[in-house]
Amino acid sequence: MKFAAFIVMIWAGTAVAQTESLVTGVSQDDVQITADFTGSDILVYGAVRRDSPAPASPPLDVIVTLEGPSNVVAVRRKERRLGIWVNGPATEVGDVPSYFATASTGPLEQILLPEEDLRHNIGIDRRVRVTKINADAMDFPKYVQALLRIRAAGGVFSSDPRGVRLAEETLFRADFALPANLVEGDFRVRLFLLRGGKVLDVQEQMIDVRKTGIERQLTLMAHQQPLLYGLLSLLMAGIAGWGASEVFRLLRR
Repeated sequence: MKFAAFIVMIWAGTAVAQTESLVTGVSQDDVQITADFTGSDILVYGAVRRDSPAPASPPLDVIVTLEGPSNVVAVRRKERRLGIWVNGPATEVGDVPSYFATASTGPLEQILLPEEDLRHNIGIDRRVRVTKINADAMDFPKYVQALLRIRAAGGVFSSDPRGVRLAEETLFRADFALPANLVEGDFRVRLFLLRGGKVLDVQEQMIDVRKTGIERQLTLMAHQQPLLYGLLSLLMAGIAGWGASEVFRLLRR
């Protein structure tokens, strides 16, 4: 009898957890980088779909993350040698997002349980801490914190605890301002629906960021025909230098 009651409780709890889910979208699923590209605004929007009336408590929360392609980053520590500060040996941190922004209905430490953050790698700290770091870096947390500070100062890592506007616990939106120095590739949007710090539903959207026009042709040439690209670069540099010298020669007359 107790076992049957336990099964009913589990079923009821599962049913409640599944009564709310996300329906989401993005304002554009592709971003084209051109010569005059100065950045782009991305709108992430959605609604909460319910099978029954929303519970009175705990309150509903939404977290949206926007993540760029990952790469390997070399972090160096400054060392003092002979009275001069120089770069020390590099420690490589792998699988670091080139861009990472978080928007939410409140501070993550207040609306997200630590075990849920550990499970889904939602916050910036958690996302970077799960990356691969050289085994010889005994004090790797310092390297991670330094990396976070550098990326935040450069505007490619950000967190807005009031970046998601939620209306009547049903409709929501989040705005992201992508910088001009984007890395080409697939950007992933992740949306999390929460109650009481627990994740109820997760949705993903993809945004394709690609160079177009002459910028894309030059990028392809640099990767596919590096010798030709190098020769053309030297030729263009020579022409530019010759042109500048001619201009100065005419001005001296």
